[in-house]
Amino acid sequence: MILFCLTLAAFHIGSAYAQNITFLRIGTGSTAGTYYPIGTLLASVISNPPGSRACEAGGSCGVPDLIATAQTTHGSIDNINGIVKGYFDTALAQSDMVAAAYNGTGVYGKKNPITSLRVIANLYPEDVHLVVRRGAGIQSIKGLKGKRVSIDVPGSGTRENAKEILRAYGLSVKDVDAITANPDKSVSLMKADKLDAFFLVAGYPVSAVSELADVGKIELLPISGKIAEKFVAAHGYYSVSKIPSGTYRGLDTVPTLAVSTQWIVNENVAEDLVYKITKALWHSRNRHLLDRSHVKGLLIHLDTALKGVSTPLHPGAERYYREIGILAD
Repeated sequence: MILFCLTLAAFHIGSAYAQNITFLRIGTGSTAGTYYPIGTLLASVISNPPGSRACEAGGSCGVPDLIATAQTTHGSIDNINGIVKGYFDTALAQSDMVAAAYNGTGVYGKKNPITSLRVIANLYPEDVHLVVRRGAGIQSIKGLKGKRVSIDVPGSGTRENAKEILRAYGLSVKDVDAITANPDKSVSLMKADKLDAFFLVAGYPVSAVSELADVGKIELLPISGKIAEKFVAAHGYYSVSKIPSGTYRGLDTVPTLAVSTQWIVNENVAEDLVYKITKALWHSRNRHLLDRSHVKGLLIHLDTALKGVSTPLHPGAERYYREIGILAD
């Protein structure tokens, strides 16, 4: 009888916990890119399951009773669509794709603007990696003509960036032997000498690129000069950047372009929940997680949280930023 009562009590306690738990899904990207590890990092920062040790005692400083998980996806466009359809609660997406979706421009020009999108924070820059196979004889972007080039898969921001960059250099998708492959598949094709180049927009270092650089299979093609400068001037969401020497084995510093990663959410997500998520993201005791888990975590800082954000903030995030004084009343 005593055992039955203890079991029943444990059941009721477990049920109470289960009723209080909030589960949050974060749409990310391919496991070979940067979104997935960053999404996993964010999940660890904001999660605080029932029974966790108190923040002040060195435990979790996330949102009480929240369990967040990262989900693999095809990338930015897939994530934006997933937010709208309710597949994810929050997601990561390129700043240019977020702005295009909200305003109904660019790749979203023939669709209705997605005005339900909201931003939690700007996170870190994403660099364009134009990866070329050593021995493929590609010395410039115009040299991609006629080559086997992966522009990533439908639903990825990389695919749209690749099209824009090719156009800037006088090429179209029809001028190359366009391959539809995500970063994982591009690595396999490159290793088998069945691919000459691929585009990948992600925060360095990217495991897909590291894997190929470690075996001396690739080079990174620079994106610079007057054409690149003119392109940046015409597309405000791009900036001039560089991938430093030593980021990938055997590769020197390479000039390139960059966009930013934004953490997005649907406007319908509860204000109080987003407020708590934003507060947990910037909690001083969570800084060590951002700094030690991924090199891009080092670039996630409160002083750049609103940099380049043209899409409206979620009211919960806005409330937090006003509370701490980085948004004026």
